[in-house]
Amino acid sequence: MDERQAVKRVLEMMAIPGKSGDEARIAQYITAVLTDAGVPSSAITSDNAHKKSPIGGEVGNLIVKLPGNIKGPRRLLMAHIDTVPLCVGCQPVRKGDTIHSKDPATALGGDNRAGACVVLTTAMTLLKKGLPHPPLTLFWPVQEEIGLVGARHVQVSKLGGPKFCFNWDGGSPAAIVIGATGADHLDITIHGLASHAGAHPEDGISAIAIAADAITQLNATGWHGLIEKGRSTGTSNVGRIEGGAATNVVTDRVSLKGECRSHDPRFRAKIVDAFRKAFEAAAKGQKNSAGRCGSVEFRSEPRYESFALRESEPVVQLAAQATRQEGLSPEFRIVNGGLDANWMTAHGMPTVTLGCGQVGIHTVEETLDIESFLQAYRIAIRLASG
Repeated sequence: MDERQAVKRVLEMMAIPGKSGDEARIAQYITAVLTDAGVPSSAITSDNAHKKSPIGGEVGNLIVKLPGNIKGPRRLLMAHIDTVPLCVGCQPVRKGDTIHSKDPATALGGDNRAGACVVLTTAMTLLKKGLPHPPLTLFWPVQEEIGLVGARHVQVSKLGGPKFCFNWDGGSPAAIVIGATGADHLDITIHGLASHAGAHPEDGISAIAIAADAITQLNATGWHGLIEKGRSTGTSNVGRIEGGAATNVVTDRVSLKGECRSHDPRFRAKIVDAFRKAFEAAAKGQKNSAGRCGSVEFRSEPRYESFALRESEPVVQLAAQATRQEGLSPEFRIVNGGLDANWMTAHGMPTVTLGCGQVGIHTVEETLDIESFLQAYRIAIRLASG
């Protein structure tokens, strides 16, 4: 294993801009490294996942299939290659046992260039050293940060039917994520009625007031934020509100975007229904002097479904075994965030997610713990070689 090269490579990869939709440069970097190592161009493909994305994008998912030199079921190693916009312009530097961004105004991009580097460097080690390994699929999804778009729209037939799937994205290398929540996206448009806010405010219907009433009602009844109803739990959030153009006009249109999450699909549907009823009631409750009321267009869309793997499942046991061989105690986790593993599992490929040393992701305080990153690399070698 070439750990010095692994650290050098992750520094190079974090310095390449690649927010969601702009992954062409990092995909070209990975492709060039593999090609220089002798991987034939016929083994390196991409799909059209970006063409199904709401934002478009430069490239689709990068997929590489390597033949095995020993018999065994195909294994898949994956890590998304996009970063959040805060990482654009990052200048990664090593300081002792960690890597951080030299520019205090940018995040590092360890999420998820560390994971992408683990997969790439593992493949390079297997090829360079001629280590025995079963057939492998290397999968670098795009646009994970904006809703798991790449994993959702991957052309599954290009993956080669892997039996064991491992995803690197997260913190501690001892963490083995075997389950994650599901989420629905909300798109709400409120229609009111414009009028002069100074001369005749009573003639108008404020879309802003309708939104405020609905959110207040959701807060008061426990359906916004952390939600606990008996034994059922979930979360919800209105994260974006847009509307209005002038202070002297009663606002006639407001758009809101939000989300509802729960590990229980049936309870998540109840959260969505509570939102719908709250906004419809608020619209009916706001009337102008002529007795007219507002209206609501309410749309919900599943972003990803929840999943939970049993600790006894073979893919989970393989991850735990490799973690123990690294001298770590496996920490099985079920998380409240979405992962590419949500969609991989939904596609019929149960996937375990492992950590690779990221700390403080999506903030300017983000760092990469080098030893944890190298532990992830060593675990990946064990899982790839079988």
